[in-house]
Amino acid sequence: MRIQVRNAHVLTPLEDIGVVNISIRDGVIESFNVQGTPDKIIDAERQYVAPGYIDTHIHGYAGIDVTEASPEEILEMSQKLAGRGVTAFLASTVAAPHEKLVQACRNITKAAESWSPSKGARILGPHLEGPYLNPSMKGAMNEAYLRKPSLKEFEEYYLASKGLLRKITVAPELEGAIDFIKSVKSRGITVSLGHSQATYDETIRGIEAGATVANHIFNQMRQFHHREPGLPFALLLNPNTFIEMIVDFIHLHPATVQLVFKLAGPLRTVLITDAVSASGLPDGEYVLGGLKITVKNGVSRLSESGALAGSTLTMDNAVKNMIKAGAGLLEALTMASYTPSKSIEALTREKIGYLKPGYKADLIILDEKLNLKKTIINGELVYEG
Repeated sequence: MRIQVRNAHVLTPLEDIGVVNISIRDGVIESFNVQGTPDKIIDAERQYVAPGYIDTHIHGYAGIDVTEASPEEILEMSQKLAGRGVTAFLASTVAAPHEKLVQACRNITKAAESWSPSKGARILGPHLEGPYLNPSMKGAMNEAYLRKPSLKEFEEYYLASKGLLRKITVAPELEGAIDFIKSVKSRGITVSLGHSQATYDETIRGIEAGATVANHIFNQMRQFHHREPGLPFALLLNPNTFIEMIVDFIHLHPATVQLVFKLAGPLRTVLITDAVSASGLPDGEYVLGGLKITVKNGVSRLSESGALAGSTLTMDNAVKNMIKAGAGLLEALTMASYTPSKSIEALTREKIGYLKPGYKADLIILDEKLNLKKTIINGELVYEG
């Protein structure tokens, strides 16, 4: 089937190519300004057309918690995320008992297997944030479920996901972590470093073992000292790493956002939400990983300690906030689509995150204020605001 998106002001997002017509055949971008009669026309009305947002770190949305969710609930989450411009995501778990994480991997995989474009955002696979994290940097993780890296456990997660497991977060200073990172990386899994007290040198060893991503930079990481810059600076200064950033101006001060952006740039900075099930819902009491959280004025915290517990940020607002922090339009869109895709190798594996012939037709239509007007996934119109 051939679809044409007419009068599209295309932001690829690496460049602004102006107003063109996008020809889509069988869910893939065929060309720009191709001649011929399409089966269906979508008029973008000269509004911005960009790649859909790709959230590589999200724990839940609209009352759905990835760790606890059934396959049907994960698909429901996919549908709702499309209404925020998200066209693909990694389903992120929190630290939990081993069997619960095995089941979560199964459920995420079942949802991915029954996914179709009409059901919303692509489910790219599980992201295990833990359980191999440092208890002293647990943040909102349940300390009872944090433990040393185990290849035996990992193999069970991998098998439960039928090889779909995509990313895992590890504290590199833990016993056995370096060998674990090497082994996991050899299976094609992206390794991020976080919830960690690692020194600069310990982090470098983790990067040399194969880790490539900073798990929500600065949050739950050893604080900077001029004689021991620690994990965040080891990651920021390495040109081969990607830097996750929660731009809600709660997890990071605007000046810190600017610092990360200036050091890492749009081709290394990955906008994420780290959103929990309370995202998209009113203030109130919720649960994350068996721990009570309270959302007040949109800020999610553990009810008992007051520690930040994920966020209620959405990707569309992350982009707008990044522009408020000084990024250009193309730069902000790059950090929400192209770079997240590249950070988990989806740019080459799924061919998403970039508007170019040969790539999947996962795109969003935005007005001049960056409000979402339409979401198109695999060439299908799945949301219209």
